[in-house]
Amino acid sequence: MLKVPQQQYIKFLYENGDCSISEIARSLGINWRTAKKYATKDDWNEPLRRRRKRHPVLGPYLDIIDTWLTEEQALPRKQRYTAKRIFDRLCEEHGFEGGRRTVERYVAQRRKELKLERAESYERLEHPGGEAQVDFGTAYVGQAGQLVERKVLVMSFPFSNAAFAFPVRAENTECFLEAMKRIFGRIGGVPSKIWFDNLSAAVVSIDKDGGRTFTDQFLRFAAHYRFQPEFCNPYSGHEKGHVENKVGYSRRNWLVPPPVCDTDTELEEHLARKSEADMERPHYAKHERIADLWEKERSKLLALPATPFEVFRLEAARLNKYRELRFEKATYPLPQCRGLETVLLKVKWDEIEVLSSDGEYRLLGKLPRPYADKPITIEWTTVFDGYRRKPRSVMYSDLARYMPSSVRAFIRVEDAELRKARIALVRRLLESHEMAEIGAALDTLAGHFSPEAVLEHTLYAMKHPEFRPEPLVESHTPVEIHGHMPDLSQYDAAVNIGCKIPNNIG
Repeated sequence: MLKVPQQQYIKFLYENGDCSISEIARSLGINWRTAKKYATKDDWNEPLRRRRKRHPVLGPYLDIIDTWLTEEQALPRKQRYTAKRIFDRLCEEHGFEGGRRTVERYVAQRRKELKLERAESYERLEHPGGEAQVDFGTAYVGQAGQLVERKVLVMSFPFSNAAFAFPVRAENTECFLEAMKRIFGRIGGVPSKIWFDNLSAAVVSIDKDGGRTFTDQFLRFAAHYRFQPEFCNPYSGHEKGHVENKVGYSRRNWLVPPPVCDTDTELEEHLARKSEADMERPHYAKHERIADLWEKERSKLLALPATPFEVFRLEAARLNKYRELRFEKATYPLPQCRGLETVLLKVKWDEIEVLSSDGEYRLLGKLPRPYADKPITIEWTTVFDGYRRKPRSVMYSDLARYMPSSVRAFIRVEDAELRKARIALVRRLLESHEMAEIGAALDTLAGHFSPEAVLEHTLYAMKHPEFRPEPLVESHTPVEIHGHMPDLSQYDAAVNIGCKIPNNIG
């Protein structure tokens, strides 16, 4: 028997959705007679029938327990009932004489049923296939031996519970639209409707009456891909709760521990692999594989346009008298241009094309778009203090992945005593040297039979290189004899002549 929310949904589709009974049965995967029963039902009064006594001891108390479990949903999770608390209240307030295990089994079973009813109600009534929700999240990844911040755009599909992610450097309009465009290309289609919060990359302002002013780029992007944008009310992120949960889920399950990705392209590939593998698990309420549900939902996506949308904005700029361009707090030398020349900037998500402003729009140069990484400083002295207490921990430490590979290999040795000594050495060196400097010194000692014996000397030599003065230049020697090397054999002959002993001596 279908639950009440499902029955109401069938009636809604028949009365308001202009769906035939056959269409309803086919879309919901139910029998035609069942669909007809609830679509044409007129009397929704609840019949007074006797409750089946599946729980004979709990029978008189079932309504009490159900009321408590339903009402607790309005409370914070930390303040909800435990099965023991329900049992205690039944005994103290209602004279219950049954066992605690009986109450615990019923509470666990009933909570599962209530959760499924809520999920099915939301899925059926609010999330038809082919609709998506979008939001940004913040994550940290390992690059160049440090943890850096990246923004991750997550697009989730509530019907199938599938989700896709794309990393960018910032939440500006170009990054926002480029990330959506890349996800569209990856899934092979466009959602018919997409829910957003009021992010500044799309919304310029919100009027008192709820009307919105959008950025021109966003409006052209939406028209190009033909999706219908929907926006939450201000400060009402729960209205797109599915993607809010997916942002947290993807960060916890796809980016913990933070992956080591030398480039943003590697991070993009990492997220693609994780999202694809995640679809192999069953849906939390429908108990079908997410991948199977996603295949059904893909058929409801809009087709991609024949011409991809080129995400950029045009902006005029003027060079200074030194032929330098100032853009987003960065300065770029442009020696190929004239001082004080006016140019046109074609600003993309990852680069800037400098064009001539004479109407011909000649390409004068390409520049990387300036983004300042926000690194998290790893306190290596604290980390190595932990290694000194437990030397074995370095063999499976997550933070070791962010060290230079030479340092990691140096301290991860099987010999316990050698490992302990090397950890202590690196810890001491960190008082006066950076981790990168220690790694560079160990790189020069690759293949050395005992690098710990000369590591400190190598670091000193790198910081205090040997002074080799330039050859002395003087102007007194004639140019003709510069580089002249004398024939020393002539001097030897002269010395021999002067040293001959006379015959009359002795």
